[in-house]
Amino acid sequence: MYSKHWLVIRDDAKRTFEVYGQVANENAFTNKVYAMQKAGMSISGMTPPVTGKAPSKESIRISGYTYEEGLYERLEREYMRIRMKFIDDLELD
Repeated sequence: MYSKHWLVIRDDAKRTFEVYGQVANENAFTNKVYAMQKAGMSISGMTPPVTGKAPSKESIRISGYTYEEGLYERLEREYMRIRMKFIDDLELD
């Protein structure tokens, strides 16, 4: 069993990705990605193990995707706007 995993977020609409970091427990990342997908965002996440084939985040490549620095933060801001709009809509009802 691997002790650490890379956190890779992909924006499937813009075909970009970012290696956000590495963790021993990827549950929080996976839950956040699922929540964003449920909110209607076209994203996906990957958690490949940290191994000799992927010793650094620069060595991770995804076919058909280009690297975007700050992607995870941009997606979090977009997700927050979606959630705030949903809350505002609930208050109007």
